[in-house]
Amino acid sequence: MPEKEKRIICRCEEIAEQDIRNAVREGYTTIKGIKRRTRAGMGLCQGRTCASLIRDIISEMTGIPKGQIEEDTPRFPAFSVKLADLARDFDRNEVIPDNVTGR
Repeated sequence: MPEKEKRIICRCEEIAEQDIRNAVREGYTTIKGIKRRTRAGMGLCQGRTCASLIRDIISEMTGIPKGQIEEDTPRFPAFSVKLADLARDFDRNEVIPDNVTGR
């Protein structure tokens, strides 16, 4: 395998260029399709780092102009929330008592 294809494109998910190129060969020619096939762009940065590299590879392999390759919609990663925060009455900034929530 050429050294270039061992290059990591998505550092968050550790996806190599070879994985992206294989997905394009399989017919995935959008950033969203590559994301679904390889997980590239699903990490903490949500593709902000790797999307342009993926677009370059798609364009190089397919001849599709970079400007015509559809952007993906970034999704913010999930994060933990304390149950007390979910039970908080934010208008009054106080925790709702147990008897009100049905517990």
